[in-house]
Amino acid sequence: MSFCKRLARLLLICLVPASLAAQNKGIPEWCKPLPRPEYKSLQRVPISDPWFEVYKVAPEVYAIYEPHQAEETISYLIVGTKQALLFDSGMGIGNIQKVTSQLTKHFIVVLNSHTHNDHVGGNWQFSTIFGMNTAFTRANAKGSRADAQAEIAPGQICGELPAGFNPKTYAAKPWHISLFVHDGFVVNLGGGRKLEIIATPGHTPDAIALIDRASGLLFTGDTYYPAPIWLYRPETDMDAYVASAKRLAALAPQVKLVLGAHNIPVAQPDVLPKLVDAIQAVRSGKGDVKAEGTGKAMHTFQGFQFLLASESKKGLD
Repeated sequence: MSFCKRLARLLLICLVPASLAAQNKGIPEWCKPLPRPEYKSLQRVPISDPWFEVYKVAPEVYAIYEPHQAEETISYLIVGTKQALLFDSGMGIGNIQKVTSQLTKHFIVVLNSHTHNDHVGGNWQFSTIFGMNTAFTRANAKGSRADAQAEIAPGQICGELPAGFNPKTYAAKPWHISLFVHDGFVVNLGGGRKLEIIATPGHTPDAIALIDRASGLLFTGDTYYPAPIWLYRPETDMDAYVASAKRLAALAPQVKLVLGAHNIPVAQPDVLPKLVDAIQAVRSGKGDVKAEGTGKAMHTFQGFQFLLASESKKGLD
């Protein structure tokens, strides 16, 4: 080997660790432990869009996961024999309509667990959207740029944004409410698959859960998911949240699987009464508290975490 080749190889050996270190330095802390080990036990469904990962979590129920953004939002496609329902439409960064078209040929109705930006981003791609009859829902149907831009701020993205995505113009696009729905409303998908709306206000005024009683599936939206639960925004009503958590906990004996809207798509039903105990304990002053930026504090109790408005901020509201 010539001196030049030996020198080139030495330079390459020296440069590679530095390059890897530079790459790791740019990776947000939240995405370093990914993929989450819980996904190994789930059946992954191949799709063509690398922004999403899709998992079959129950018969004809697909979790559409967005692992490349910090909120790790999960939408659900629930398929019957006559039509399908998309429970949330994600961030609007990737093309969720294209994904759903690969999973079913049935007509799709969209229903949102609530209308925060990370759950309605793809609504505009669908013709039929059911919405709760609240002022909060109607306001958010007009779209939003500020909340969307916060989702792609530095540290929020893990990996590459989709090809053709323009971060400068990214916004939650306006969408049309086709039908106002309410607590107890049932969507019949055919083949005995019926989804009943359970109003769960608290996280937002229009928050809902869905229950498939025949299959024992409970879709909880942002009322429960296995990560810090955000309860600090102005639209949050803590008394209503506790009441909603209690309502879901009462359903636990009827439920086989709990499906939340972030991080990991499946949990056992015994988590619901534990959620009630935890939030009530936190509100009574129990658990650990850590300040999280301006006006927020993370409350931790027996494995649950709640991001709440700090006492100083509450005094200003």
